Amino acid sequence: MKNDDFEKGEDIIAGRNPVSEALKSGRSIERILVAHGEMSGSVKVIVAKAKEKGIPIKEVDSRKLDFMCGNANHQGIIAIAAVKEYVSVDEILKIAEEKGEKPFIIILDNIEDPHNLGAIIRTAECAGAHGVIIPKRRAAGLTFSVGKASAGAYEYMPVARVTNIPATIDELKEKGLWIYGADMDGKTYCTSDLKGACALVIGSEGKGLQRLVKEKCDVILSLPMLGKINSLNASVAAGVLMYEFTRQRLEIKAK
Repeated sequence: MKNDDFEKGEDIIAGRNPVSEALKSGRSIERILVAHGEMSGSVKVIVAKAKEKGIPIKEVDSRKLDFMCGNANHQGIIAIAAVKEYVSVDEILKIAEEKGEKPFIIILDNIEDPHNLGAIIRTAECAGAHGVIIPKRRAAGLTFSVGKASAGAYEYMPVARVTNIPATIDELKEKGLWIYGADMDGKTYCTSDLKGACALVIGSEGKGLQRLVKEKCDVILSLPMLGKINSLNASVAAGVLMYEFTRQRLEIKAK
C-alpha cells in the first residue's frame, strides 16, 4: 500500500483517548489522520481542538490507519507526533545572546520535502546557526524522516514553528535583525555584508519565496547560475548561502 503519510519509525499515537490526552498535554503533533466516516462524536471534538492549535487534519481510508498501527485498535483516529519539541523564536534569540554572538537564524518559507528540511537543519547546525524557523502549515515538520535526513543534527539545532512567517519577520526586524531572502533576481550573494544580526530566508522547492515574504526581506541574495539549469535544490542553495554567512562571521572572530 502506498502511504505518503507514514514512514517506519514515526511516533504514532492511536485511539481517541490517547490522541485527546496528547493534545491536552501540549505534545507537539505534526498532523492527525481520521478514517473516512469517523468525523463525528468524540472524534469531532478532538478534531476541533486540533484545529484550534493549527494542527493539519486529513481524512484517509481506514486501511491506511490499520497499516500504520499494525492493525491495532485505532478507533478511526491517529496522531503523528514530532520527534522533538519545538522552541520559541525568543528562545533561539536567547541562545545567541548566551553565546555572546549576533543572531544567525534560518527561516524556511514552506519547505515541503522532509529530506530537504533535514539536510538544511544539518547544514545549519554545522554552519553555526542559532536556530531554524518553519511554518505550522503547508510545510514539513520534525518527523522521523526529517530527523533521519538531518543525520541527528535535529537533536542540537533548535527549531521554532510559527503561524505566520511574514509576521515573524517583522518581529525579528524590530529586534534588530537584517533579513536576507534567497531568490534569482537579487544581488550576487558574496557581495553583501552578512556579518551582523541576521536571518536567511529560503523559499519552497517549487515556488521560491512567497510574494509577501520577499517584499519584507531587506536584501535579496542570488547565486550565479552559469549552466543550462537556472535553479538549485533548496537545501543545496541554502548550504552555499549559509556558509558565506559563516565565512564572513568567522572573519570578525579572526581579527
